[in-house]
This record gives sequence, C-alpha cells and structure tokens, in this order.
Amino acid sequence: MVQVPKEKLACLEPLFAGWEETLVWSVVQGCMGKAWADSLERPRAALLWVGDFLFLGGDAEAPVARALAGFLPRELANGVALAVPQNESWLRLLEEAHGQRGKPITRYAIRKEPGMFDPGKLQANLEKLPQGFTLEPIDEGLYHALLELDWARDFCAQFGSWEEYAAHGCGFVAIKDGQVAAGASSYTWYRGGIEIEIDTKAEYRRQGLALCCASALLLHCLERGLYPSWDAATPISVALAEKLGYHFSHAYPCLEIAVPTQKEDLG
Repeated sequence: MVQVPKEKLACLEPLFAGWEETLVWSVVQGCMGKAWADSLERPRAALLWVGDFLFLGGDAEAPVARALAGFLPRELANGVALAVPQNESWLRLLEEAHGQRGKPITRYAIRKEPGMFDPGKLQANLEKLPQGFTLEPIDEGLYHALLELDWARDFCAQFGSWEEYAAHGCGFVAIKDGQVAAGASSYTWYRGGIEIEIDTKAEYRRQGLALCCASALLLHCLERGLYPSWDAATPISVALAEKLGYHFSHAYPCLEIAVPTQKEDLG
C-alpha cells in the first residue's frame, strides 16, 4: 500500500468513475485530502480520505484491499471516521476489519441538479430570519472563532488556514447577542463547487436558522457559479434540503468507526 502523490491522483479516476460524491472528487482532483492505493502504475484498489470521511473503491478482491479497508489515517481528528464503501464487497471488508469499532449507519444522497434552485424563494427565506438575529458572512475573525467551538468547527476545520478558506471556501452564520447560533459553510471544495456543512447550536434549533443560513450560502454560490452539493446524515437533513429545492436520490450504507486514541497505532 502506497500513498498517492498529488501529481499521480488522476490515475485513481477510473476506480471511482461514476461515483457522484463531491468528497471523492475533492481528493481525486487534488483539492483536499489524501489517497492510498496498491500501486501508482496500475492501481486496482484505493482509499480516499478527506475530513471525517473515507471512501473505498476499485477491486475489493485485490490483495491489498483488506489492508486498505482496515487503514485509519493519522489525520482523522474527531474520534470517528465515516467509511463509505463503493459496493457490498467493500462493506464486508470494512465490517471484518473494524469489528466492534464499526457501527453500520445510513446516509442519504441528494441529487446533483444544477439550475434547480429558485433565487426568489431563497431570497424570501432570508426574510424569515427571527428577530434578534443577524446573518454574517464568515470572515477571518469568525473563521478563527468557529474553530474554537466544538459544535461549529467543521464549518472551517478542513481548511488549513484562513487564506485557504478565503480562496476556496465560503459560509454564513446566524448571530445573536454576539454569539454564533447556526451556520452553513463549505465542508470541502472541489473544482466548480463546495460540499455543504450545516448545523445549529442545540438551544437555537427549530427556529428556522438553518434554512436562513443555507439560503444565504446557496445564493452566494449561485452568484459565483459554484454548485453547492448536499449529502444528508439524517431524514431531517433531507427535509431541509428539499425546502431549499434539492431532491432526494437514495439511501446508502456507511460504517461509523470509532477511531483509536493517539496512544494506539492508527497506521
């Protein structure tokens, strides 16, 4: 198993062809993350990492496939990894490799349909912002502040610096009394778009803040020719996406893996 250098990432494209997942694109395009494969010349199987996500693709019967399925990059920082298999064969390898550390979960893919958004409706959503809140774009000060908030750090955490976020990311937060209450931001970026991360602090939920923040982010993306991709962790997230104009595609299996502590060997 070898790490694939940035200049060689294009050799992995055939292994992940047809996978409509922007986090995969982010890695293969060399925008973010890292990749490992059985070979740099003629790879048969590969592992992609970005953020909390791992993607296994290619031939699950390849000799190195089992090692790839069990590999947890040291860069995993949140104590959990979400491993997404390309097919049932990869899922079985993941379950065998991680045993009781792995918990099967379901995620929900959203269709990627450029041109489906209604700017008028998105603008109308902004007018629903509850009294006492303001919507603010994520600037350098907010970037650093968000990294200090456990519930909100993923709005910016995949970007190594403010400069990187300013160049490739974007986001909006709802603020009340000087405190961040909710937000929508770029979890990752790829050529031509972003993957959306959205969350609301527990005590501010069910007030429509996520809808307002997401609407502001979508309008920003539309103005700049970026596609805002959405992948949902829950049916509630699917429902929010549909309010914004997205359409549900399909559910898919994923393995939530408890990542060993730093005292243990991650590989």
